[in-house]
Amino acid sequence: MQTDLATPVAGLPQARVARNAGMALDLDWVMRSQANRSAIERRVATLAGRRTVKKEYQAAWLCRAISCIDLTTLAGDDTAGRVHRLAAKARQPVRADLLDSLGMEGLRVGAVCVYHEMIAPARAALEGSGIPVAAVSTGFPAGLTPFHLRLAEIEESVKAGAEEIDIVISRRHVLTWDWAALYDEIRAFRAACGPAHLKAILATGELGTLRNVARASLVAMMAGADFIKTSTGKEAVNATLPVSLVMIRAIRDYCAATGHRVGYKPAGGISKAKDALSYLVLIKEELGKPWLTPALFRFGASSLLSDIERQLEHHVTGAYSAGYRHPMG
Repeated sequence: MQTDLATPVAGLPQARVARNAGMALDLDWVMRSQANRSAIERRVATLAGRRTVKKEYQAAWLCRAISCIDLTTLAGDDTAGRVHRLAAKARQPVRADLLDSLGMEGLRVGAVCVYHEMIAPARAALEGSGIPVAAVSTGFPAGLTPFHLRLAEIEESVKAGAEEIDIVISRRHVLTWDWAALYDEIRAFRAACGPAHLKAILATGELGTLRNVARASLVAMMAGADFIKTSTGKEAVNATLPVSLVMIRAIRDYCAATGHRVGYKPAGGISKAKDALSYLVLIKEELGKPWLTPALFRFGASSLLSDIERQLEHHVTGAYSAGYRHPMG
C-alpha cells in the first residue's frame, strides 16, 4: 500500500520527541487568548465534505489512526485477564490476513491505557513489544482527592512502570480563572512524573466555554505538559471537533513561541472510522504532518479500533463483516 501515510506506521511505535520543558506562567498571554465559537464551528463543519480520502488512501489513513490509538480499559470490573486480552489486541490490532493484504505487517497501537492496579499485568503482557503503558492518575476522573495523594499516585504509577501518566486537572481552577493555581498544580504533577510523559486531561466538557479551553490549554503547556487531552471519557460531553480546533491552535501558538512540540489527544466518544479521519485531517491542516505520529497524536479509544478494522476488511474484500469478526479481546 504505497501512500505518503502508510510507511511510517509499520513496526514499533516511533521515537518520542523532545520533552516540553514548559515556561514561566505568562498571564498576559493567557488572558489575551480568545475563541470565536461561530467561526470555529464553521471551520470544522467543512472537514467531512471538503477533505475526503478514498480507497487505498483511506486505508492508509486508517492504518495511521490505529498506530495513534491509546487502547484503553478503565472499568471497575477490569481484571488481569481482560488487560492481557487488550494487550494482545494492541500487539496485533488487525487480523493478520488483512495486514498481509495491506502490506502493513508490524502495525501496533500507540499505547495501552489502564488504571494503576492494572499496570503490572499490562507491562507483562506487552513485554518486548515496544508499546508503552499509560496510567490514569490524580484521582481520575474527578481529580478531587487530596493533593498529596494525587502526587503519590503519580509516583507509584511511575515506580510500577508506567511510561505515560494521564492526569486530570482541578476544573475549579479554570472555572474561577485561578490560572496560577492551575499552573502550580500541573507543574507539581510534571515533577512527580519524572521520566514519564505527562498527558494533561482538561475535561473540556466541564470547562464552560471554548475560551476557558483555550486558556487552560496554554497554562497546561506552560506548566510542562507533554500532551493536552480533551476528556476523561466520563463527562457528559467529551471530544468534539470545535474543542479540538481550539486546543490544537493553542498547541500551534505555543510551538511558534517556544519551539516545543506538544502532543494532542482527543478522548471519549470517538467510535467511528469516519470520525477518526476528520480528526486526522484537522491535525494535518492545522499542525502539519509531523503531528501525525504516535509521538504527538493519540486517540483515547477502544471501540474505534473495531470499526476501523471493519472498514479495512471492506477495503480488502469489498464486503462488510459482522462485528464479532473483530473482537477487542
